[in-house]
Amino acid sequence: MQPPDFPPHALHDYALLADGERGALIGPDGAIAWLCAPSWHDDAVFATLIGGRGVYAVTPYGRYVAGGHYEEGTLIWRSRWVTTDGVIECREALAFPGEPNRLVLLRQLIAVDGPARVRVVLGPHAEYGRARATPSRDEDGVWRLASGHHRLRWQGAPKAAARAEGLTVDLLLRPGEKHDLVLECSTSPLHRPLPRAEQVWATTEQAWHEVVPPLKNTIATLDSRRAYAVLRGLTSHGGGMVAAATTSLPERAETGRNYDYRYVWIRDQSYAGQAAAAAGAHDLLDAAVRFVSERLLADGPRLAPAYTVHGDTVPQQRELDLPGYPGGFSRVGNHVSEQFQLDCFGEALLLFAAAQRADRLSADARKAADLAVRAIAERWREPDAGIWELKARPWTHSRLTCVAGLRALADTAAHRALTDTCTHLADTLLAHTTAMCLHPGGHWQRAPDDPSADAALLLPAVRGALSADDPRTRATLTACRDQLAQDHFLYRFRHDARPLEEAEGAFLMCGFVMAMAEHQQGRLVDAYRWFERGRGACGASGLYAEEFDIAQRQLRGNLPQGFVHALLLDSAARLAHDPGS
Repeated sequence: MQPPDFPPHALHDYALLADGERGALIGPDGAIAWLCAPSWHDDAVFATLIGGRGVYAVTPYGRYVAGGHYEEGTLIWRSRWVTTDGVIECREALAFPGEPNRLVLLRQLIAVDGPARVRVVLGPHAEYGRARATPSRDEDGVWRLASGHHRLRWQGAPKAAARAEGLTVDLLLRPGEKHDLVLECSTSPLHRPLPRAEQVWATTEQAWHEVVPPLKNTIATLDSRRAYAVLRGLTSHGGGMVAAATTSLPERAETGRNYDYRYVWIRDQSYAGQAAAAAGAHDLLDAAVRFVSERLLADGPRLAPAYTVHGDTVPQQRELDLPGYPGGFSRVGNHVSEQFQLDCFGEALLLFAAAQRADRLSADARKAADLAVRAIAERWREPDAGIWELKARPWTHSRLTCVAGLRALADTAAHRALTDTCTHLADTLLAHTTAMCLHPGGHWQRAPDDPSADAALLLPAVRGALSADDPRTRATLTACRDQLAQDHFLYRFRHDARPLEEAEGAFLMCGFVMAMAEHQQGRLVDAYRWFERGRGACGASGLYAEEFDIAQRQLRGNLPQGFVHALLLDSAARLAHDPGS
């Protein structure tokens, strides 16, 4: 059962701490509600977000109003509480960059104005809440805890008492005083020396300042830098970027659309790499190229749509015996490995072409690009699950994405034979898709047997499958605007005869794609309007989920959703330049 003191909050209210190897969600009450270790897809140590046990909270006594912000260009979060006695802040971070098998969670309390009285509770429960913690205290006041396979060490609370909810201590800070708490967690024994808070803080600050570029060549620079920091925080040392930090956060209450996104989707990783290339930031570009290349070289035409950050097969979906986030239920794993998604090959080619334009394409990546071209040639006639992971059909978006990728690679290819191969294959796919999937009204339809519009069909033209002035490009933009838009938010497609907002939330990624599509047409005011509407659909910390419920002004789905941050960065870079450049 979930501890009553720390109930779940609206997704709008959470912030993310991440170090590349794992991530934590922290609520406005100062409670770490979600943290998996040692890696993204491993079992949670703190799981109150989805109804499990395990919490690490630093919470003011009495009445307070919560707030907070990220330090610019970092994922260092400052929780802030205005109380009846003054102002309290708590600086929060996972030590960055993270180690693969050991995390260090830093929390620094600051009595900003007046005294600070807070209650601290540490109650880890590994295995999604099933494994209780057994604490012991060293002679120097450092706590050691064991929970399942995890070993934890906690500094800064020598006077904590072991209670039912966990180790508990009340702290009283004088005005201006600071107090550090340092928590380590590993699946291996934790030996001396103890990490020193000031040193780990300094290393973390410097590392964030080094990896997040200024991004002065984008619009909304602060938001662009935050998006880049989120993407970097989701990216492991091996280059793999998880799609989201969480599992089981419902896209729609009581509809069964609960998924585990703590894995690397090839498509999402390619989006992030292309966005980084558009912004002139090479760290994430190189990471994406490395991970996607390795998977293509290993699996070739049998490339899976998603992998763990270690490059392994995504585990099969299973249910957890937990209440779940309100409106949903708990599950881990994903059926995605059973799917074929043709557009992944096209997105990989777009990624490699972006790297080639930046003169950053390795020899292995060139071999991987050849394999992707061969895979498209072999498999483009097969039905696939498509970008929305639906029943296998010959989805138009998948084939047009391959056209875009082939054309981009042809433009950057180092030798004529590859250029000719890519051009011929792109022409073949485009001719076939035009014959089968062009609506009588002139726009691209979702599939040969589905005449409706789909917001995903805006992206291939933005990526260069067709020119901006091609009648099919303009007709598709008009169809999406007329059929799928509401108040400058965009939905993916119509599920049925219901109003759009009754079927699901607006899809934030699609709004940023629409901004790029309008920009490509030279409609700059409309482009900015779409961009600004999407930019405002974030939580209090500036994080984006997959969907946005327009009526309730709430985030829906897993958090933070990497591809939304990637498309924000991509559109911010594109809108900063003339459409013809």
